[in-house]
Amino acid sequence: QLLESGGGLVQAGGSLRLSCAAAASGRTFSTYAVGWFRQAPGNEREFVASITWDDRTWDDRTTDYADAVKGRFTISRDNAKNTVYLQMNTLKPEDTAVYYCAADKFGRGTMWLHDYDTWGQGTQVTVSS
Repeated sequence: QLLESGGGLVQAGGSLRLSCAAAASGRTFSTYAVGWFRQAPGNEREFVASITWDDRTWDDRTTDYADAVKGRFTISRDNAKNTVYLQMNTLKPEDTAVYYCAADKFGRGTMWLHDYDTWGQGTQVTVSS
């Protein structure tokens, strides 16, 4: 079970930090890969960023980002808190969407929605111009 928080209304150029907290049962959350996705009205859900678990790389990377957010967003995780963060800086109106976190129990951290088996309910991010 995943719970997102940290969304809200911010002006263009501002920052927000989203959190994705996991109530993991059984398998340790730290072994999951976690992705952030977003969905704007009328659009399909799209990949934003992902992070794999400790000491594991996927294609020699532990994090991955969509081109639209590279250099502005940073994904990180605190396994002691079972939480993954998405720091969003220099926000633009086109970043407005509902943001979802998702967990991949196989630890892959891909950009494909179907690779993720657990999803949160989402948190709204609105960037005003």
